[in-house]
Amino acid sequence: MPQAFQPTAPFPYPTPSEKPDRTVAVFGATGHTGRFVVSELRRRGLTPILSGRDAAKLNTFAEAHPGSEARVASVDNPASLDRAISGAAAVINCAGPFADTAAPLIESAIRMRIHYLDVTAEQPAALAAFERFADTARDAGVVIAPAMAFYGGLGDLLATAAMGDWPDADEICVAVALDSWNPTRGTRLTGKRNTGRRFVFSNSKLEFLADPAPRRAWNFPAPFGAQDVIGLGFSEIITISRHLRTPEIHSFMNLSPIMDLRNPDTPEPVAADESGRSSQTFLVEVVARRGSEERRAIARGRDIYAITAPIVVEAAERILEGRFNATGVVAAGEIFDAQDFLMSIRPDVSLD
Repeated sequence: MPQAFQPTAPFPYPTPSEKPDRTVAVFGATGHTGRFVVSELRRRGLTPILSGRDAAKLNTFAEAHPGSEARVASVDNPASLDRAISGAAAVINCAGPFADTAAPLIESAIRMRIHYLDVTAEQPAALAAFERFADTARDAGVVIAPAMAFYGGLGDLLATAAMGDWPDADEICVAVALDSWNPTRGTRLTGKRNTGRRFVFSNSKLEFLADPAPRRAWNFPAPFGAQDVIGLGFSEIITISRHLRTPEIHSFMNLSPIMDLRNPDTPEPVAADESGRSSQTFLVEVVARRGSEERRAIARGRDIYAITAPIVVEAAERILEGRFNATGVVAAGEIFDAQDFLMSIRPDVSLD
């Protein structure tokens, strides 16, 4: 089990409320998802600080975003991370593999007493955040929000909305349908870095996903319809299990995008419009069951990488404005009004 983070000295930094209200550092700003996040921050009137390892890429990217400062930083240099996020009210980590980047950046955010969000789909990184940093983040008065993205945050919010006024459920299932999956270079690197077994939540505890993974039929709403799906473990398994009372949490995906992901010849995403979004479509259906009753929440949209930007930036903006109800390491549905949050990211996502 990962060791809890212990700061080396008392926190000498100002509280988050004393930080500039609208400045957000983006680590991994020049990556595929990072670019969407920077554009979304600017669209909402927030000021991004562009950060990452490659000075040339950062400076070129900064030229396209006048007024955005570029700061070089590396996860193996804590002082550089502190300098990169200095003066920001929050930092959004878009640089995977998060097994390598999350912990150093969280430690820096806690030292600097600023809020931290990331977009990881990696279960180990999300789990380590909860296990290592809960107490120190709470003591520092900051929010650490892992997996605030398509994987993790969206499923968590849909599950919370589906639960509604139920105090508990017998089971929560998250089913994802993609018409295709053109993985980014970062997704490829993450797959190579994270080779361990995935988790499900069963019998009220995290257990390893069965090997081979279970398969079943799932009747998605249009346009996907009946699909064969396979059990997978993404970060929503971790986040949902932290705050919704249910003994069983399972997630599934249809088979076609899995085959795309496993094919080394599948190309990276190609922009289909001036925003940079691809033509990929997705549908996420969450089913909460209590006895014989079922409640469903459904989200549809385009491009799983692009949709991460309005999710994580909406979360950051709410945190900066004080519209959240807990500090420490948290899940999306735990600190935000799930239905209100989901409504706020329309029309990027259509909801049932």
